[in-house]
Formats: sequence, C-alpha cells, structure tokens
Amino acid sequence: MNQDITPAELKERLAKGENPFIVDVREDWEYQEQNIGALNIPLGALPDRLEELEDHKNDEIIVHCRSGARSASARAFLQQQGFTNVRNLTGGIMAYNG
Repeated sequence: MNQDITPAELKERLAKGENPFIVDVREDWEYQEQNIGALNIPLGALPDRLEELEDHKNDEIIVHCRSGARSASARAFLQQQGFTNVRNLTGGIMAYNG
C-alpha cells in the first residue's frame, strides 16, 4: 500500500464527503493559523498522546505538517508503535494549499 497520499487525492476524498482520520503534527500556533479540521498533536507530543490514537491502530491515519518532513517522522514513529495504515500527505499543507 502506498504510504503517501497526494494533496489532490485528499481533496478529492474530502469533496466526496469522506471523513478520513487526519492528524496535524504541526505546532499549536501553526494549527491556529490554518487547519483542515484534523486532530492537532504536535510531533513532539506524539509519544505522550498515543492513547488518543489507539482506537485507530488499524484504520487509515493521514498525517500532515507544513511541508511533509515532520509528518514523515510521525508516520515512521506510529508504524514503530504498531499502527498499520499511516499515510503522509506529500508536500504538507503548503502543497495542499498549492
């Protein structure tokens, strides 16, 4: 399974009314400036807040940040914790805003 999701693919799914589980790993201030309705768990807080994601361990989880770098780290961390379907938004919110 492709571990990345493109901004176009995500926009298309949201436009179709899908409600994927999205985690924004940017800092709180970045999230306040603009967000796409995701759950905000900054990358540094992820280890302490894993229990918030436990119910989604085998569900698709889409992670994103500003450019895709922090969310790639978040994806790797979640996979190490046993999450089976974590996808990174390529290019992050900057590409999504395109």
